[in-house]
Amino acid sequence: MYVCKGEVHTLLGENGAGKSTLMNVLIGLYQPTEGSIYLNGKKVEIDSPAEAVRLGIGMVHQHFMLVEAMTVLQNIILGDKRYKGIFIDHAARRKEILELSWRYGLNIDLEAKITDISVGAQQRVEILKALYRGAELLILDEPTAALTDIEVEGLYSVIDKLKSEGKSIVFISHKMREVLHVSDRVTILRAGKTIQTLVASETDGKELANLMIGRDLVECEYEKKESMQEPVIELRHVDFNKASKHNGLNDVTLMVRKGEILGIAGVDGNGQSQLSQIVTGVSMAEAGEVVLKGCNVHHVTSADFIEKNVSHIPEDRNRMGLVGNMTVEENLLLKSTQKCEFCDLNGWHLKKKAMRAYSEQMRAKYDIRCQGMDQEIRSLSGGNQQKVILGRWLLTHPKYLILDEPTRGIDIGTKVEIQKLVLQLAEDGVSVTFISSEVEEMLRTCSRLIVMKDRAIAAELTGENLTEGDVMHAIAGESEST
Repeated sequence: MYVCKGEVHTLLGENGAGKSTLMNVLIGLYQPTEGSIYLNGKKVEIDSPAEAVRLGIGMVHQHFMLVEAMTVLQNIILGDKRYKGIFIDHAARRKEILELSWRYGLNIDLEAKITDISVGAQQRVEILKALYRGAELLILDEPTAALTDIEVEGLYSVIDKLKSEGKSIVFISHKMREVLHVSDRVTILRAGKTIQTLVASETDGKELANLMIGRDLVECEYEKKESMQEPVIELRHVDFNKASKHNGLNDVTLMVRKGEILGIAGVDGNGQSQLSQIVTGVSMAEAGEVVLKGCNVHHVTSADFIEKNVSHIPEDRNRMGLVGNMTVEENLLLKSTQKCEFCDLNGWHLKKKAMRAYSEQMRAKYDIRCQGMDQEIRSLSGGNQQKVILGRWLLTHPKYLILDEPTRGIDIGTKVEIQKLVLQLAEDGVSVTFISSEVEEMLRTCSRLIVMKDRAIAAELTGENLTEGDVMHAIAGESEST
């Protein structure tokens, strides 16, 4: 493949297709075993990230590489070796960075700590950091995965400005709508090989999806049915950290019935994460009641919730869902090593053969793409990591399942498989709460949807009112008639 000056060239492929590997070669983390890299017509050898920076190549990773305890300014100048000397002229650096931020519309408080700013602001810091180091080729890996719609529009404006100045962008994404919106050309990868490069204006999402997975994609469609069975979990007038503008809940009342898929929508930071923590025992409500299967569980711990067959797929799989230096097999069986099929009666010895046989079954069932079950989980692609988490929790046979952004950073083929799995679970009587920033995805899956705004429930939508227009108006704080 090749990237032209002043274009957005998108890499599209399933999880594990080789996109991240290819980009890691381009930024010097991996060394190619065959082939050559040419930059501005000249053959180059990129043997380290420092050499990539020197050559004008920058990358914004899906999981940001920032030091949370440091300020924005400190993160941007950290490791910059262009200036020699013992002391850093902070005033001069600050002036340069401010000029750069104004130039590209990347406005950010340089004195704010990373831990205190939003995900969208952190992404702007990463882009500024790359531009400050002189990037002419910028790689954006899943740049909109954790952004709100408004922040996505802001990113598009930045990309347009970069293109107008002749900078080139490699864009990695699984979202067809944004791929078609932002790209000039699209290259499809499958199983580590280039399949085809297309002009974005001459193709559509269906063709791209089919090329990605190597077959015709069958969308997940079903007749939505509202469950009239008994409630499995209820929140009654729950408050949590209500004084916080972005990290609290204010008088939240809701219920999830047996066999129901309840969607939770809203701009990130309106209480969705806190809601998932309350219904899994990670956090304790400060007021109100949490009722699970008819019993008040206000003071129950997360371990007790697990014992009560409550499972949680967390929003951040790396920080809360996986142990990075453990193997694929160990992560799969993390919650099940005490089961009689995997250990002896005394619990002293694990049945290694049984564990390996089961993990291989899960590998085949969920199409977990890895070199082997002994591979460290941290080296898998995001989509394959998510499959491991799903497989682990489904082994516990949950009665209530909370999915918090379960398809973030996952290719369209895997998304469809996850949606089918969720629908089958609901059909089998499992209650599901589905939290997602992708409204279109929830509309295909949920029978009822709650919109959260300002830490509270802004709207509840069912039946004919369950449309993208109604959801977006509720998120914006408007009625459909306004």
